[in-house]
Amino acid sequence: MTASGTLKVAAHSDREIKITRSFNAPRQLVWDAHTKPELLKKWLFGPDGWSLAVCNIDLRVGGRFRYVWRNQGGHEMAMGGEYREIKPPEKIVSTEEFDDPWYPGVGVGTLVLTEKDGKTTLTQTVQYESKEARDAVLKSPMEQGLAMGYDRLDKLVTTQAGR
Repeated sequence: MTASGTLKVAAHSDREIKITRSFNAPRQLVWDAHTKPELLKKWLFGPDGWSLAVCNIDLRVGGRFRYVWRNQGGHEMAMGGEYREIKPPEKIVSTEEFDDPWYPGVGVGTLVLTEKDGKTTLTQTVQYESKEARDAVLKSPMEQGLAMGYDRLDKLVTTQAGR
């Protein structure tokens, strides 16, 4: 298990990764930052120097999302998926599939937000089609990109919360 700030990323089972991060802001603000394109564009996970050029969200069961990141050199990375379960402001279950896959198959992510004393804990579990896919993700620079994005999210929601 590794950590950056309060970010923790660890193997959770043979096919899953568990990601946790806490934020000094109410759950509704963290939820909105995950579900409103105008807010996602301000922080969405990824390394510094990348922007979210496309952010489409149809937030309903069976609806789809699409993200396209672009770096300063014009290189793009894109992914999308389908929403399988939505329980505002607590839970989202969705698939994830990259246009140019760097791991085999489709991932299924479950995002859960819990609030205690005005602070929110984000727990995301991603299940992959195989142990090999999970291991490929764990060996990638995904954690560093997540850490940078979640640091941006922390600034955004802390500012919104007036803290």
